[in-house]
Amino acid sequence: MKKFIFSIVFLLIVNTLGLAQIKLPKLISDGAIFQRDTELKIWGWASPLEKIELTFKDDIFTATTNSQGEWELILPAQKAGGPHQFIFKGNNEITLSNILFGEVWVCSGQSNMELTMNRLRDTYPEVIANSKNSQIRQFLVADKYDFKEAHSDFDAGEWKEANPENLMDFSGVAYFFAKDIYEKYDVPVGLINAALGGSPVEAWMSEDALRKFPKAFEEMQRYKNDDLISSTEEKDQARQRAWYQKLNTEDQGFKTGKEWFQKNLDDSSWKTMKMPNFWEEQGLKNTNGVVWFRKHINLPNNWSGGNNKLWLGRMVDQDHVYVNGHFVGTTGYQYPPRKYQVPDSLLSEGDNVITVRLINESGKGGFIKDKPYFLTNGKDTLDLKGDWKYRLGTKMAPLQGPTFIRWKPGGLYNKMIAPLLNYKIKGTIWYQGESNTNDPNSYFETFTALIKNWRAKWSMDDFPFLFVQLANFMEETHKPVESDWAQLRQAQLQTLDLPNTGMAVITDIGEWNDIHPLNKRDVGKRLAQLSYRLAYEDENALTSPVPKNADFLTDRVEIEFNYLKEGLMSKDGKPLQTFELSDDGKTFQMAQAKLEGDKVFVHLKGIKNPVAVRYAWSNNPERANLFSKEGLPVSPFELKKD
Repeated sequence: MKKFIFSIVFLLIVNTLGLAQIKLPKLISDGAIFQRDTELKIWGWASPLEKIELTFKDDIFTATTNSQGEWELILPAQKAGGPHQFIFKGNNEITLSNILFGEVWVCSGQSNMELTMNRLRDTYPEVIANSKNSQIRQFLVADKYDFKEAHSDFDAGEWKEANPENLMDFSGVAYFFAKDIYEKYDVPVGLINAALGGSPVEAWMSEDALRKFPKAFEEMQRYKNDDLISSTEEKDQARQRAWYQKLNTEDQGFKTGKEWFQKNLDDSSWKTMKMPNFWEEQGLKNTNGVVWFRKHINLPNNWSGGNNKLWLGRMVDQDHVYVNGHFVGTTGYQYPPRKYQVPDSLLSEGDNVITVRLINESGKGGFIKDKPYFLTNGKDTLDLKGDWKYRLGTKMAPLQGPTFIRWKPGGLYNKMIAPLLNYKIKGTIWYQGESNTNDPNSYFETFTALIKNWRAKWSMDDFPFLFVQLANFMEETHKPVESDWAQLRQAQLQTLDLPNTGMAVITDIGEWNDIHPLNKRDVGKRLAQLSYRLAYEDENALTSPVPKNADFLTDRVEIEFNYLKEGLMSKDGKPLQTFELSDDGKTFQMAQAKLEGDKVFVHLKGIKNPVAVRYAWSNNPERANLFSKEGLPVSPFELKKD
């Protein structure tokens, strides 16, 4: 009897193992691009002790799974090109087609890396229309986190070729980066897009790397508790539901049958506000809640075309927009541009009314300045800036923001980076830092730790790590100020001390009123130029100059720079701007600066024995005009006397 039971159990085990199928990681799939000119690890899962065969070209490569069903084999280095086919055989057979070998880049960071070509469709319509290129592909990593363990695979994902349809999901920065590399070297380029808006650098670090930072490490341990995550999310959701329920109930403009978006509403008693602006600055002090805006426009009888678009810039925070009493669109938070289609049937000759129900949860609410506000039919355009009628729907206490658990330390690394580590890459492009400006003094340590962490985990020595310095943002200042954004740029500059790192300087192409500037073409191009030098050994590639050293003399500071080809210039031909000096290292004054050859001399009457010099030291150093003669901005910096 025991022998019979043993035989049954043995057969069950054999049958169970036999049912196991070869499983490949999501990255190794149809359309994949693999790194050229290097040995490649190909890996997956199957039954324990199962023989796996890979047929590629005329060769067969074999592996046997271990007791956990894991297998891997090594593919010799391949030249750029394709398409090729992989055939895997074990207890089952899998055929992968359209495989290319080329350059693989991981594209990571926060929202400015994540920002898609869909957001840029009105900025680069011709680029999108002409984007069909099977040699440029993206693998989009889903935005997920896990604090408990590092994952070996993604839940989903696929390689997609560049074309006008697929491109809408491509990272804008990454696409322009890939486009430049492809056009210069004529090799396939694979982009692994693993970025998440709002994420701090600590979220992308492994648990062992976080041990060096006790506060972040302890926070990661705390969020391994599923009950804590659930209760936190429930409280956040309940608080938000209650706030919006109260707002919608008390909003006088949202009463059924008496809504303020109706075209024929008598708004003659409403007050007037000049927009775009924050309502805080137009009479509604300390007001959160909902404010209604109405604007009457007069359309001629020949206004038509079937392509009416309503552009309403950006608004803080959530808008609901109506045209002549009909809903045309909504955006749930402040950052995306408002662009709504308006059918011809909603418009008429003569008086028309655009109504905006604008909800502000906290801080200042309103229409963001220096953004486009107009109605167009493709031929004619009607400017909507100026007087708008307004009325307060209801005033609310500020809504406390959510916890954003997905940004907590380590979670994004475990779910979005760890599954990549077996996949050979050429390097990384990184656009992140805005979310760490609340503590810029620690960024040098955390950012350099992340770079070392990733290089160690990939076991690829010092692969190129190219990053974007923070753009100019917020209102411009004209006197010395302390700036968290400037301090973080300084940390990024210092990170260049790590080998094989490069920094794209973009303080000339940001937007003062938008944390997501739309010029992603130049960002991608500047990253590509860095890659030419660091990844492809092109010594003539362009790079933004950075300070090399400074001599602190009795009456001036003399500064020399690295990465000069043709030399330096004042971009606008005016005297150099935004230089500051200090004789105590704490109090700074605006100083004079001039170019002599490739040196900059900074001085200020009244300051003897300067001990510190700054350049472009503010949130928005828009007037900074020291550039290379090739047109690249010099990095902002602070230098101190030894």
